[in-house]
Amino acid sequence: MKDIFVVGADMIKFGRFPEKSVPELAAEATRLALDDCGLAISDIQALYCGNIYESHMMVGQRLMREIGMTGIPVVNVANACATGATAFREALLAIASGSCDIALAVGVEQMGKGLLGSAQEYGFRSEGVIGSDTTPAMFALVGSEHQRLYGTTFAQFAKVAVKNHKHATLNPKAMYRLETPLEQVMAAEMIAYPNTKLMCSANVDGAAAAILASRAAVERLGLGRRAVRVRASAMSSDPYDTLDLATTDFSTATRLAAAAAYEQAGLGPEELDLVELHDCFATAELVHYENLGLCGPGEAGSLIDRGETALGGRLPVNVSGGLLSKGHPLGATGIANICEIAAHLRGEAGARQVAQARFGLTHVVGGAQQVGSACAIHILERPENQ
Repeated sequence: MKDIFVVGADMIKFGRFPEKSVPELAAEATRLALDDCGLAISDIQALYCGNIYESHMMVGQRLMREIGMTGIPVVNVANACATGATAFREALLAIASGSCDIALAVGVEQMGKGLLGSAQEYGFRSEGVIGSDTTPAMFALVGSEHQRLYGTTFAQFAKVAVKNHKHATLNPKAMYRLETPLEQVMAAEMIAYPNTKLMCSANVDGAAAAILASRAAVERLGLGRRAVRVRASAMSSDPYDTLDLATTDFSTATRLAAAAAYEQAGLGPEELDLVELHDCFATAELVHYENLGLCGPGEAGSLIDRGETALGGRLPVNVSGGLLSKGHPLGATGIANICEIAAHLRGEAGARQVAQARFGLTHVVGGAQQVGSACAIHILERPENQ
């Protein structure tokens, strides 16, 4: 991959903002990212805007009305939970193609409370007849299958929530910043076994933005001191499998993207210093430890038991608080992960800083039954002069 860098990255504090519009939230994050690198909207040569719920309403163009209409190409992106990461990847590819050398990627979402709607089915509607394709049900199945294969316990899944909620207390931009002891997590309202309410991600409003630049632009603008290099950008979708007719296979998509990312970066998972992965439910985080190669098959439960993925452990995961505590505004999540990793690689993460972090990985995956999944993985490297 050509040398492409994240030169600006920031996000708003996730929460609920019914008084603001989607473009207003996106504009706030964009201004923060521009301020982060000292650039103006007039310096941006292309915009890729990720959003799901208003994807038909040209959010990117409306964003430009908020901060300055400069006539640049604007592309609106929707790709389930991978929406923000897809917008980031498209901005990266635009620079790699030579069509521009500075691009802006923005992810934004405004969400209500409660259960996300399931995807529209075609033909026979199976919902409620032979099970459920709502996301709690899908990730309950993921966890239950892991229990069947490896004996993973309810308590081990619950420890993911304990860890991520504790991490969030150190993140001023997380929605929920409260510790939840193991007993509290396990005793919370059961949503879909083995996930209780405190083991489910939070639907919130949010926006995040990242500015990418070529090496030539970084050198021209004098931005090298804090420029985070993108070592890999990989995406995947489901390969055909008969099982996919009944349930979405998030694991295969993640394994495919992870293998491609590691090969592209010339790294292995053992060289990572921190990871922000898609903990939409506690069961998902444990399963993705194995999908990303952070441990062997069936070893995720012991990994969480030993505290290896907690801040201060061998490989901290979701130090931001993850989707469980930071929140999960669908279109913004992928870029918020980039912001988190970039902060650590620059040594700017404050109280939650992972010491001497050199390589970080971000992972998002989303989809629905009879639709399929989308997975995006990026590997970032700390600035060259640090």
